[in-house]
Amino acid sequence: MDVSETASISTGIAHRYASAVFELAKEASKVKDIETDLDALQGALSDSEDFRNLIHSPIYTREQQGNAVDALAKKMKLSPTMANTLSLMASKRRLFVLPQLVKTLREKIAEDKGEVTAEVTSAKALTKAQSDKLAKSLKATTGKTVSLQTTVDESLIGGLIVKVGSKMIDTSIRSKLNSLQNAMKEVG
Repeated sequence: MDVSETASISTGIAHRYASAVFELAKEASKVKDIETDLDALQGALSDSEDFRNLIHSPIYTREQQGNAVDALAKKMKLSPTMANTLSLMASKRRLFVLPQLVKTLREKIAEDKGEVTAEVTSAKALTKAQSDKLAKSLKATTGKTVSLQTTVDESLIGGLIVKVGSKMIDTSIRSKLNSLQNAMKEVG
């Protein structure tokens, strides 16, 4: 099995769970609760190596994963829909798709709202004013409400990398230096 097949299987599994969660939340008018859950889960995935190990490591039994996920769901005050989904995923040994589930579910919610998500990577954290100005500029370009998903990568030196759908704009200094270096190689 090649790596792309594994990624495709994970994406397919995540898409099915995300579709089910989204439909259940929409029927119950609880989409806002799911958005709050996604923020909490994203935070846990980013901040806790133990949580990432729990969902990816095969050494934990289904029961251990299930118990841990149930305890975390209570501690994080997740909605019943999300808590039940995580329990089901643990019982089916599918927790490894949680990062893709979070991403896919965010995309479904944004699409339903008529929004688009822009992934923004910057050399340093953006201020509120900078984020607002960027969102406004992207809204003018895309014609849709834009929500920003920001990350910081100090290796960019300066500038931004913005991804909206399949389009990417790279204004980072690192990128410009690499282009300059390649141009210098061609000349010499």
